[in-house]
Amino acid sequence: MRKYASVTFSDVKITGPFWSERLDTVLNSTIPSQHRQLASYGMLDSLKLPQPVPPLRIPRNRHNFTTQIFWDSDVGKWVEAASYALSHRRDPVVEAQIESIVDDLEKSQAPDGYLNCWYLEREPENRWTNLRDNHELYNAGHMLEGAVAYFHATGRDRHMQIMMRYMDHIAATFGPNPGQKRGYCGHQEIELALVKLYHATGTRKYLDLATYFINERGSQPHYFDIERAARGEAPETFLQGTYEYSQSHIPVRQQTKVVGHAVRAMYMYTAMADLAAEHDDDGLKMACETLWADVTRTRMYVTGGFGPSASNEGFTKDYDLPNDTAYAETCASVAMVFWAARMLNLDLDGQYADILELALYNTSLAGLSRDGTQYFYDNKLDSDGSHQRWDWHPCPCCTMNVARLVASIAGYFYSVADTEIAVHLYGGAKTTLDVAGGKVTLTETSNYPWSGDISLTLDPEGAADFTLALRIPNWTKGATARVNGAPVLMTTERGYLKITRHWAKGDRVELSLPMPAERLYAHPDVRQDVGRVALRRGPLVYCVESHDIVGPVVRMRLPSTAALTSEWRGDLLGGITVVKADAQLTDAAKWGAALYRGTPPTEAPSPLVAVPYYIWCNRGANPMQVWVQE
Repeated sequence: MRKYASVTFSDVKITGPFWSERLDTVLNSTIPSQHRQLASYGMLDSLKLPQPVPPLRIPRNRHNFTTQIFWDSDVGKWVEAASYALSHRRDPVVEAQIESIVDDLEKSQAPDGYLNCWYLEREPENRWTNLRDNHELYNAGHMLEGAVAYFHATGRDRHMQIMMRYMDHIAATFGPNPGQKRGYCGHQEIELALVKLYHATGTRKYLDLATYFINERGSQPHYFDIERAARGEAPETFLQGTYEYSQSHIPVRQQTKVVGHAVRAMYMYTAMADLAAEHDDDGLKMACETLWADVTRTRMYVTGGFGPSASNEGFTKDYDLPNDTAYAETCASVAMVFWAARMLNLDLDGQYADILELALYNTSLAGLSRDGTQYFYDNKLDSDGSHQRWDWHPCPCCTMNVARLVASIAGYFYSVADTEIAVHLYGGAKTTLDVAGGKVTLTETSNYPWSGDISLTLDPEGAADFTLALRIPNWTKGATARVNGAPVLMTTERGYLKITRHWAKGDRVELSLPMPAERLYAHPDVRQDVGRVALRRGPLVYCVESHDIVGPVVRMRLPSTAALTSEWRGDLLGGITVVKADAQLTDAAKWGAALYRGTPPTEAPSPLVAVPYYIWCNRGANPMQVWVQE
C-alpha cells in the first residue's frame, strides 16, 4: 500500500534562508541550552542511577504523581533532536554529550535488557505494573527514536544496540502468547518508534511488536482494568475517568471520533498510518481517513493547533475552539506533522500536505522563540498579555519536540516512488534521489514562505522518463508553471501538478504560487469566532499584537471593505512580511463613566499591522488576537 517513501533527513540539504535561520538557531542555541537544562534539573544524573537515591526534584502532586517519571523520554528526545542537527553540521561537543548519555545507559541497563531509569533507581519491584499512567513504553519509544536518529546521522549503532536489547525484552514481555502481558502503553509512542527501528534494521519482530500494540489496544477485557485490580486500586481512583483519554476505549479500527489527549491521539494515528502502509491494511487506512476528516473539519484551530482543553490536554466536542483558553499543545501540532507525512506516503493527496504545512509553520513554530531558548507549551489565539514563553517546564516535552521537528525539517520536503518525485514543501532544499533506475539531483530554490516564486533544477545522471509532482497548496489561486520557459497546463491531481516527461540534465521548472493576504472565516458553529475574521498570507496565519497598533487589540475592528496589503519589513523580528489594512478603533475616552449606555461607542480610523502567528511574543508578553472583530 505504501506508494511513496519520505526522503530521510540526512539525505536533504537545507539551503533556503527561512529554514536555514531556524536550523542555525536550533544548532547554536536550542540544543546547547537544552543540554544545560537537562543537567541543571538532574535529568542527566538520573541516568547514572545514583546511590543513595536523591530526593525528588519534582515533588509528587495531590494525586501522588510526579512528572519526573517521564525524564527518560526528555533525554531521548534531546538525543534525537541533537542527532538531526548533527546531520546538518557535525559537532564534536554534541557528539561527546550523546556518547556520554549512551555510556550511562549502557551501564544502567539491567541484565535482562530492561532500561527505565526511574524504575531501576527507585522502584524496581514495580516494573510493568502501571502501563496506564507511568509511561514506561512511552519513555522507551522516545529513547529508541533518539538511538535510530543518531545511527542515521553518524553511522554509530552502539546506542541502537542498547535499545534493541530493551526492545527484545519488551517483545518477550508483551504479546498474545501464554506467559506474556497483554498490555500496551497509556501514552502511545513506542509504536511509531518500533516502525523506525524496523526500517533501520530490517528485523521483522519489531514491526510485529508495533502491530501487536496497535491491534491489542481497546480490546476486552480491558488491560488497564486488569492491572488496576492487580494493584489493589478502586476504579474511582482513575483521575481521567474514561479510556477515551488514551484512545483505548474501543479497538482502533472502530474509532470514528478524535477524542481524549491530543498528543497521544496524534502519535497513535501516526503509527496506524505506518502500519497500514506496511501491511496493506485497508481497515487501518480507512480508520485514519475517518479520523483525519473528523479532526480537520470539526476540531482544529485555524493555526493548526489541536485540543482546546487544559483539563485533558485534548479534545472536547465539535466546534469547541475557544481562543483565550486554547490549549493547542505544541506537541500535538508537532505530532500532526508526523501523521500527515505518513498519510502522504499512503496517498499523494494535497489535503495532508496542506495540514502538515499549516501545523508546521504556525502552532509548531510558535512553540520556539526566535532566540531558541524559550517555549510555549500551550498556544492561545487570544491573549490579554499574561501569556508568555517560559525557559523550562516541569514536564518539558514540548521543548525537545519542537527542536526535533525543526532539526529534522529536511525529512519532510520530498517523497519518492519508483518513477516519481513528490515535492511537498518549498523553501530551499537540495537532494539526490534514486528514481527511474538512476540518480537525480533536485535543487529547489525560493524565498518561501515570504514569496511563492519557486525554481527547481533537475540533474539526472542520464536522461530519463519520470514524473515530478509539485504540490499546489490549497491557499493559492492562479498558480502557473513553466518547464524550460514553456508554459505547463495547470491540471492538478489531488493537489499536485504532475509533470511527466523525458528529463535531461539542467532542466528547469519555474513555479509561481500567488500569495496575497486574505481573510478567513470560521464555521458558523464555532461560536467564539462569529463576527470575527482571521488573516492569512501563503502558509502563514497572522495575528495582531499590541506592539504594532495604537490602542488595545480588543477594540480593533477590520471592516470587510478594507483592502489588505503586504509589506516586507527587514527591520522587524529578523525580517518578516507584515499584513496591513485601514481599520477602526473604538474610542473609550469619550464613553463616559457609565458601564452601559443606549448608544454605541464612536470609532476612529487606525492602521492595522499583523505579524505571522509563529513570531508573536518575541518582543515581550503583550496582548494579541488572531481573530479580529469585523
